[in-house]
Amino acid sequence: MNKSSLVHAFYGAVACVLFTAGAALAQPGPGSGGPVPGTPPDPAQVPIDGGVSLLLAAGGAYGLKRLRAARAKK
Repeated sequence: MNKSSLVHAFYGAVACVLFTAGAALAQPGPGSGGPVPGTPPDPAQVPIDGGVSLLLAAGGAYGLKRLRAARAKK
C-alpha cells in the first residue's frame, strides 16, 4: 500500500466516525419524558439502517476490488 491510499483510508475512517458520532448524539437521553398532553403524536419514523449498511458493505467490497486490481498491475 502506498502512502496516498493510506491517507485516503485514514480520512475515510475519520469521516465515518464523525458521521456516526453525530447520529448517536442526536438521540434523546434517558428520562427525556414522553409527549406533552395535548400535542399531536410524532410522525412514523423510517429506519435507514439496512440500506446504509448495504451501501457501506458494497463500497468496502468495491474499494478492496480496486486495491487488488491496482496491486495486480504492478
